[in-house]
Amino acid sequence: MFGCAGCGAVLTAAVSQVAMPIHLADTHWETLHPPLLEAGSYAIDPAPYGPPWRHRDEVTAREAAERGRFAPFDWLSDGPPDSILLAPGDLRGTRLILERAGGYCMGIDGRDGPNLACPGCDLPVGTRIDDCGCWQVVRLVPHAVVRLPGPPERPLMDWAQLLATGALWHRLSEYRDIPAGAALAQVVVASGGAPVEVAPGPVAELLGRALGALLPAGPGAKRLDLAGPGVGEPTADLVLVPVHPQTGAMWQPRAGAVPVPMDAALWAALAFPPHRTRLPVVGGLPAGVERDDPLPPHPCYPFQPSSNAFRYTLARIPAVGEPWLRALYDRGC
Repeated sequence: MFGCAGCGAVLTAAVSQVAMPIHLADTHWETLHPPLLEAGSYAIDPAPYGPPWRHRDEVTAREAAERGRFAPFDWLSDGPPDSILLAPGDLRGTRLILERAGGYCMGIDGRDGPNLACPGCDLPVGTRIDDCGCWQVVRLVPHAVVRLPGPPERPLMDWAQLLATGALWHRLSEYRDIPAGAALAQVVVASGGAPVEVAPGPVAELLGRALGALLPAGPGAKRLDLAGPGVGEPTADLVLVPVHPQTGAMWQPRAGAVPVPMDAALWAALAFPPHRTRLPVVGGLPAGVERDDPLPPHPCYPFQPSSNAFRYTLARIPAVGEPWLRALYDRGC
């Protein structure tokens, strides 16, 4: 539990730490988003957040690198790092600072800095964000809150437990273009600029088209496939492996294969796709009645990983300074 650093008032429900959600890399414009985090969980964002903002002309390359930015940017936050993210429903006993409640059209976007105050001592303790085009989230200011005694956090689950309990399947699957864009960036970096041959199946459907557009074709291609718990370790040069949703640690493959991190929920959807089968019908249809089953939903356009998530991820990898990778960063996906 977290409380006010000024007076000790309780500010949150009991929450357990999870890894930083990859969906923070992008949003769907002018769309009302669900909470970024599940109820009862929190994550710590190591990057600086909030005002004051500094223009790129005021920031040296060394300062930008210290803040985890290795590609050009327009503005860089000079706010405090390590803000605490949690679902708005896990907040307790705060009031909105009305003069800091600016937004775009349907809510608050946090542009004015901390907009939540402790009702006991009026200390600004966090920022509520819920505007359209934004993930619903509360960011607690790290120096304005303290940890309070509470129940123990949820125990860490191993990979077998995560698979057995269904913990890798979550409600953000409709935003899968975002973790796909982040995974695409990791594959491109791991390829070193060489051609990549994608194993047929779900991985090819997800990333094959984008990799073909970004990387050259020709001999000496590196093979990309899935590896992980319940899947095994296929013979491949690059293997997409899940990132533990609680610890952020990658599943480790056999020696020789280069692991490429991927959001665990997206990985699980590729490794264990749902099987849609028709149940047998007993008997037959009456004479003159024809079946009229609806067709499965079909996208209007080919799937495309998020370009913003692709660039967001590349910008935070030091290798983006290499000329060939910088060219791909500038181009997008």
